[in-house]
Amino acid sequence: MFQLSMHTPIIDITVSELEGSIIALDWGWSPFQEPSALLLEAKRQLDAYFDGELQSFDLPINPTGTKHQEKVWQEMLSIPYGKTRTYGDMAKSIGSAAQAVGGACGRNPIPILVPCHRVVASAGRFGGYSGDGGLYTKRALLVLEGALTVEEGFALEQSGALDS
Repeated sequence: MFQLSMHTPIIDITVSELEGSIIALDWGWSPFQEPSALLLEAKRQLDAYFDGELQSFDLPINPTGTKHQEKVWQEMLSIPYGKTRTYGDMAKSIGSAAQAVGGACGRNPIPILVPCHRVVASAGRFGGYSGDGGLYTKRALLVLEGALTVEEGFALEQSGALDS
């Protein structure tokens, strides 16, 4: 397995490759790095994403989970950059329950590339986020993509919605 860590404006991340596909994106810095051509391309695309110059990734990915989780992750890939969908809407699309969709989002092994940050709760609630930094990281990604303004993010923080 190959790994490459990188700094982002939000948090350090480590991307992992196995057999020619990205299999994980983890929060933090790995002491066991061995870059590959694919990981260097992933870094290039992630840098462009964080610079606001890339809206869609073109990388081979292979997230592994249950059939339900994989169905949810595939559905997340259909959410456009700068847009959000609710857990309930996602559940209706795939014939599931919102709570099960939330569970699959929380087990997404390739966040950012598989955009679980774009899935929110209903009625203006933010929902959860399992990534390092929790809801602050989710908010930062949505602000970066323009799905949430800085003012809206600040209002969420002031309302206590990010205190999970």
